Amino acid sequence: MGRYLNLGNAGFASIRKGLYVDKSMLIDFVNSTLGTKEKLTCVSRPRRFGKSFATQMLCAYYDKACDSSELFRDLKIADTESFEKYRNRYNVIYLDITWFISTAEHVEDTVKYMQREVIKELQNAFPDSTVEQKSLPVALSDISDRTGDKFIVIIDEWDALFREAKENVVLQKEYLQLLRGMFKSSVTDKMIEAAYMTGILPIKKYGTQSALTDFQEYTMIQPAKLAEYVGFTEEEVKRLCEDYQLDFDEAKRWYDGYSFSRIPSVYSPNSIIQAIKNGEFGDYWTETETYESLKYYIDMNLDGLKEAIISMLGGLQCKINTRTFQNDMSNIKNKDDVLTLLIHLGYLAYDSKSKEVFIPNQEISDEFKNAVEYSGWEGISAALQASEELLEATIRMDAETVAAELDKAHMSNASILSYNNELALSCAITIAYYTAKKDYTIIREYPAGKGYADMVFIPRKHVSKPALIVELKWNHSVQGAIKQIKEKQYAGALEDYMDNLLLVGIAYDRESKKHECMIEKYVK
Repeated sequence: MGRYLNLGNAGFASIRKGLYVDKSMLIDFVNSTLGTKEKLTCVSRPRRFGKSFATQMLCAYYDKACDSSELFRDLKIADTESFEKYRNRYNVIYLDITWFISTAEHVEDTVKYMQREVIKELQNAFPDSTVEQKSLPVALSDISDRTGDKFIVIIDEWDALFREAKENVVLQKEYLQLLRGMFKSSVTDKMIEAAYMTGILPIKKYGTQSALTDFQEYTMIQPAKLAEYVGFTEEEVKRLCEDYQLDFDEAKRWYDGYSFSRIPSVYSPNSIIQAIKNGEFGDYWTETETYESLKYYIDMNLDGLKEAIISMLGGLQCKINTRTFQNDMSNIKNKDDVLTLLIHLGYLAYDSKSKEVFIPNQEISDEFKNAVEYSGWEGISAALQASEELLEATIRMDAETVAAELDKAHMSNASILSYNNELALSCAITIAYYTAKKDYTIIREYPAGKGYADMVFIPRKHVSKPALIVELKWNHSVQGAIKQIKEKQYAGALEDYMDNLLLVGIAYDRESKKHECMIEKYVK
C-alpha cells in the first residue's frame, strides 16, 4: 500500500471504531456513476461536516489492495446489489491537497511536487508502463494504455490552494490545468472510472462558467440528491439523543437549521458528536473556526452588509443573489458575495425557495454575536450586552425600565436599523432580547386566538420563568397593544402557561422616537 496509490482502509477502520453514523449509501450513489458521463462528482461543505470521513470510506470501499468486507458488513451499503460488484476492485489515487501544501518546500511548488510524488508511486507499482516524470495525466494515460486499468481518483480539500494561496493566480491556473488534464481531456474516459472531490468552496468560476464543467456539483446551496450526506438528519440525531440520553429539543436549538428541499432538517455533525462526547450542549464551532474569520468578512465595507447581518441576528431572513459569487475568497464584490461565501462556510443557511439566507441555530448565532461585539459595532454590541437586564426588567414587570432600555438600544443603532414599520421594530426587539433565547423559544407571528400574536416567548423545558405574549405597535398607543392581546384572545394559545403568563405591549412613536411599555399579568 502506498501514500497516494491504494492507501488501504486504515483510515475508515479508525473511523468505525468511534461514534459512527451510517452514511454508506453515498457509495451506492457513486457506484451509479462509475464509467458514465456523470462519473465526476464534486461535493462542497463547511469544515467538520464529514468530508474527510466520506473520502476515507470511499477509499476503503474501492481500493483493490485491501479487503474491506468486514468494515462494511453491518452497514446499509452491504444490502445493495452493487456492493460486491465494485468492492475493492479498483486502483485508487487519494490526494489530500492540504498535505501537499504543507510538505512542499514552497507553496508555489505544490502542483509540480504533487505530480512528482504521485508519479513516483505509479512507477513503482507499474514499472513497465510509464517513464513519464512530470505530467500526472500523461502517466495515467500511459498506464491505462498498457494495462487497460482505470483509476478512481479521490481528492480531499480540493480547493485548499484557492484558500491558502488566494492571490497566487498563476499557481491556481497551474492547478486547474492539471485537473483539466485529468478530468476534461480526450483520454479521461479511458483512464478515469470515477472522481470524487470534496472541499469547502464549489469549483472556481470565471464569469458564469465553471472551470471544470464536466463535474456534477453538490453544494450547500444546491446539494440535490446528496442533501442527506451534508450533515446529520433529524432522524439520525433523534436516535443519537435516545442512545446517549441527550435532550433532543436542545440539540435542535443548538445545531439544527440547515434546510434543503429534500431534507428539511440537517444538523452540524461535529457539534452533535462533541455534545455527545462531552455530555453537554455548547458552542463547539470555535474548535473548527474562530470568530475572527467571520469578523473579517462581516467587517467588509459593502453597502447593505451590516444591515443584513443585524436583520438576521434579529431573526429575519435576507434576500440574496448567489450567482455572482466566483467561488473564491479574493473576488468579493458586493454584499451578496459575502453572504454566499458565508453559506459555503456554514455560517448561514439558505432557503432555495425564497432565495433567502438566515442564521441557522444558536451555536452560529453566538458566533455572530461574538464577531459583532469584537468588531466594535458599538450600538449593537451594547444592546446585546444589555439584553439580560431587559429580560429581567420585563419579568419583574418594570415597564419604565423596559422602555428606557429600548430607547437606548434604538438611539445607538438608528444608523443601522431604520424603524419604518412593525417588522423592523420586531427585529430590533429580538436583538434587544437576545439572551432570552437561552431560556425561551421566541416565535414571531404566532397563531393565537383570533389572529397572530406579534411575538411569543415560550419557556424552555425546566425553565420556571413566565411565558410572554408581546404585541408591538408602531405609531399607535401601547394601551392598544394590550387591548388587542385581550380582545383577540391570544392567551388561549398558551393554555399550558396561563398561571404564569405576562402580557407585554411595546409601542414606538415615530415623532418622539420614544418607546412605551405596558406589562400585565394574565388573569383568567
